[in-house]
This record gives sequence, structure tokens and C-alpha cells, in this order.
Amino acid sequence: MNIVERLQADMKQAMKNKDKFRLSVIRMMRSEIQNLEISKSVPVSEDDVIELLSKEKKKRSESLEEYQAVGRDDIVEDLKKEISILEEYLPAQLSDEELRAIIQDAIHKVGATSPKDMGKVMQEVMPQVKGRADGKQVNRFVSELLN
Repeated sequence: MNIVERLQADMKQAMKNKDKFRLSVIRMMRSEIQNLEISKSVPVSEDDVIELLSKEKKKRSESLEEYQAVGRDDIVEDLKKEISILEEYLPAQLSDEELRAIIQDAIHKVGATSPKDMGKVMQEVMPQVKGRADGKQVNRFVSELLN
């Protein structure tokens, strides 16, 4: 079952369970997917959906940090719930060790020797970890390994 089908089934289940919060998050995700389909004029692929959900998770994570800084605990709790629901539909995140191994492999593949080669390494790594690792984390590890 692909992500779009899972969202449809989970939306029905949330309606039956009268889980209004989960239902609203799922509806938001389905709406974003439909908007993407409309803008592309073709059905979206699984990779497109994963990329979209990753972006939505990133938006919420950034908002979470901002609301925590100003002490808005009510909004922080809702954002944490939304992030956990979004994570259910994303592929399992890579561990630090797995990510470092992929980066090491990319460094050897492109022949990177200094921080100047960071762009080449990032270009090699990002398609491999799409939806399974945060870009900031990848950037940090690449910087560490090239220094």
C-alpha cells in the first residue's frame, strides 16, 4: 500500500475513532498532495509524496524551535503531535552510523579532499538519503568528515 492509499485508509479510521486532531493532519497532507498533483498536471510519484511530507515535517520542526524559544507550550505540543503523525508516513530515518557510511562512500566516489568539495559530496549524498535524513544533519556530517 502506497502512502496516498494509507492516508485514505487512516483518514477513514480517524473519522470512525472521532480523532479530530489526527483527521485534520491527514486532511492537510492529502490537500498538499492534491495541490502538488494540480501544479504538476500529472499524478504524483511516491518520491514526490515523500519529498512533500519531508518538507512539511521540516516546516513544523522549524516552527517548533521558534515557539519553544518564546515559551508557547500549547502550540509546541500540537506541533510535536503533528510531527509524530507525519513521521508515520515517512521512511525510517537513517542512524548516524548509516548516514556517515553513505557520506564516506560518497567522499571516496567523488574524490573529495577538502571542504571546497562539499557541493560535490552533497550532490552525491542527498538523492540517496531523500526523506530519510535531514539536510542540516547531512551538511554537518559532510563538514566534519571533510575537515
